[in-house]
Amino acid sequence: MINIAIDGPAGAGKSTIAKMLAKKMNITYLDTGAMYRAVALKSILLGVDVEDEEGVKAFLPIVDLDIRYIDGVQHVYLDGNDVSKEIREHRMSKAASDISRIPAVRLKLVEMQRALAAKYDCVLDGRDITSYVLPDAKYKFFITASPEVRAERRKKELEEKGESVDFAVLLEDIKKRDYNDSHRPFAPLVCTEDSVLIDTSDMTIDEVIAKVLAVIEEKK
Repeated sequence: MINIAIDGPAGAGKSTIAKMLAKKMNITYLDTGAMYRAVALKSILLGVDVEDEEGVKAFLPIVDLDIRYIDGVQHVYLDGNDVSKEIREHRMSKAASDISRIPAVRLKLVEMQRALAAKYDCVLDGRDITSYVLPDAKYKFFITASPEVRAERRKKELEEKGESVDFAVLLEDIKKRDYNDSHRPFAPLVCTEDSVLIDTSDMTIDEVIAKVLAVIEEKK
């Protein structure tokens, strides 16, 4: 079984890299962050504050979350509805970060992620894949970039979708999310000792993919 674990902060490019890597290796890509976004969306739809631990824990048993692959693309279904587009709205980034700090949420989703990793050769990316979800994965990477570079990438991505956003606001959001992700008490974002650190600030996507593939080849 081939499991490739990729961690890193928001906007570092890890999802894009994970998708391309999975395609090149002809294995499954599992976007774990999408799962947290879906649970956050459920919380919002129910009118529950994403930081209300007891309120969130109360509805977790009824969350109907499913991951399906259609023409090789991952789709996220919540209560039978495809919410792949809704969970990518800008407001969902912070909501997902906030709700992921609740241990019960992580425990529920990690169980799903481990089950999928045991079933498929796959690439997983997130915040705690190398440290908590798949600590024994043979291939582990930590993808990062400076906050300024990540904010600029996010701004461009949102503008391409027709959304107008302020760079300063995005930068502040990213810094806050970095702090939240790395300081949460349960399964925080860390670069493990056995992860290969790659700073993508001055690298093209092709250069990063080449680097990751070279490391995988070396470890075979």
